[in-house]
Amino acid sequence: MTAQHLDTGTADLLAELQDGVLTLTLNRPDARNAMSKAMNQALQEQLAQAEFNPAVKCLVLTGAGQGFCAGGDVKGMAAAGDGTVGAQTIDEAIARQRLNQRATAGKLFKMPKPTIAALPGAAAGAGLSLALACDLRVMASTAIMTTAFARVGFSGDYGGSYFLTQLVGSAKARELYYLSDRVSAEEALRLGLTNWVCPPEALRSKTREIALRLAKGPTVAFRYMKENLNRAMAGEVDDCLDLEATHHIHCGQTEDHREATQAFVAKREPVFQGR
Repeated sequence: MTAQHLDTGTADLLAELQDGVLTLTLNRPDARNAMSKAMNQALQEQLAQAEFNPAVKCLVLTGAGQGFCAGGDVKGMAAAGDGTVGAQTIDEAIARQRLNQRATAGKLFKMPKPTIAALPGAAAGAGLSLALACDLRVMASTAIMTTAFARVGFSGDYGGSYFLTQLVGSAKARELYYLSDRVSAEEALRLGLTNWVCPPEALRSKTREIALRLAKGPTVAFRYMKENLNRAMAGEVDDCLDLEATHHIHCGQTEDHREATQAFVAKREPVFQGR
């Protein structure tokens, strides 16, 4: 299928839909893809549309050039003299920040479709949080991760403290937040912060390989699977067991399940339709 380029309303975010895979590219390479107001707003809109667009089976978030995302625009904050409030009251700034975070990192985490972060380079601060909010991560061997917040006097945002704690445990998350050390791709793989590491020139093809496998998969089952896994992160075991039972029975009524059982008997690959 020919790639469809979507209008995001800004050059700071590129969107391309092909073969069921929506690729969103943070596009400020000269600023290491630091988040701008226009980028943030466009990202919110694209994620909201993708959640309910049946043509989108899998979502990939990546960065242009040599980086993934440097997080907030620290240079812009320095020029403004205040990195959080500006002309707003503190309460207005908090309310806006909460909405921004839920509509971006929160949406990547809760969206009932598989999400992948492809890291060609550094993921720092809020950029790391966005990467960790995705279901899966692919890193170029030259890419690094860093919380970076302590270096600019921030406590952290976009859910990074939650996602990092879930992935590596409380003690390691505290170390990475307090010290802001750089984590290499190899160390990220060892810690479980990334799922795959590949040569920089293979990042695009490796990501596409995984994304296409997911896009061709049983989308109804993935929806329930993701909710099960998310709930399991903080829920009681009985709640998890009950939710799994409900979703398992629902999946058993789908056309995809029937197709898969027939394909299994026939010793062929199933063709899923998302029904």
